[in-house]
Amino acid sequence: MYDVIIIGGGPAAVAAAVYTARKRLKTLLITESFGGQSIVSDDIQNWIGEPHIAGFDLAKKFEAHVRSFPDTVDIKMPEKAVKVEKIKCNEEGRVCDFTVKTEQGNSYDGKTIILAAGARRRKLGVPGEEEFNGKGVAYCSTCDAPLFSGKKVAVIGGGNAGLEAVVDLFPYASEVYLLEFGESLRGDPVTQEEIKKNPKLKEIILNAQTLEVLGDKFMTGLKYKDRKTNEEKMLAVDGVFVEIGSVPNSEMVKDLVELDKYGQVKIDSKHASTTHPGIFAAGDITDDPYKQNNISAGDAVKAALAAYAYLLNREKQSPAAEK
Repeated sequence: MYDVIIIGGGPAAVAAAVYTARKRLKTLLITESFGGQSIVSDDIQNWIGEPHIAGFDLAKKFEAHVRSFPDTVDIKMPEKAVKVEKIKCNEEGRVCDFTVKTEQGNSYDGKTIILAAGARRRKLGVPGEEEFNGKGVAYCSTCDAPLFSGKKVAVIGGGNAGLEAVVDLFPYASEVYLLEFGESLRGDPVTQEEIKKNPKLKEIILNAQTLEVLGDKFMTGLKYKDRKTNEEKMLAVDGVFVEIGSVPNSEMVKDLVELDKYGQVKIDSKHASTTHPGIFAAGDITDDPYKQNNISAGDAVKAALAAYAYLLNREKQSPAAEK
């Protein structure tokens, strides 16, 4: 029986593990790998204290930091959590222990859970996307826009995320193209007006269905279809930002905690608590609007400290709690 089970291996999970370890809580961290979504970035420039660091190197630092607490933190890797269930609840059914089941067929029990499993970027699902991921294909303009200084870049997605990506690229890219699958942009009108005034926005291409990411060693262009004429066209660009949303990895707790309409775990931002006592969450799996590594880490520290406070008070709340 662990005091805390942390699910994930990105900045939120690592920050939570460091703080639960410092509180001497018996901790289990379950992850497929360390690093989170940023592992594909060649040059991260906004991780505090590191002006430049590759995602792979940051992942190694994450793992080393967690492994520096061998007496308090156990690591199960590579392992994927697929289900969280309640066990051994009090009469009201609110104060419980939990079991985490994994894809590998294992089960682990804990008194509290910290959900830090992040989200996965919604992808285009077209040829070349995976091949050129990190070699022109990107999914985070806040993280990677500076890597495209002086280059021609396309943004796919006409919602707020796509428009904000265009804004993020203006200080760096030489030309920006915006592709939208539908007949009109879906983002805020104010932002639409803003981007249309910038001469770096060369074209807004509506009714564009992306067919393929082209390239050799690095990306060199896009193939797309005009959905009105069915004509296939080519667009020569050095990079593309895919901004068509993300999918939180929250399926494992959909029966336990309240999710919003996007599948994000709803949290009380003051304590990183979910709608079920004993379950906390931080990072991209939550409904926090700002999906950034530093914010994920900070919120996870709150989750760890809140879990610690919860465990201290648990004896008062639950006659079933262990002495």
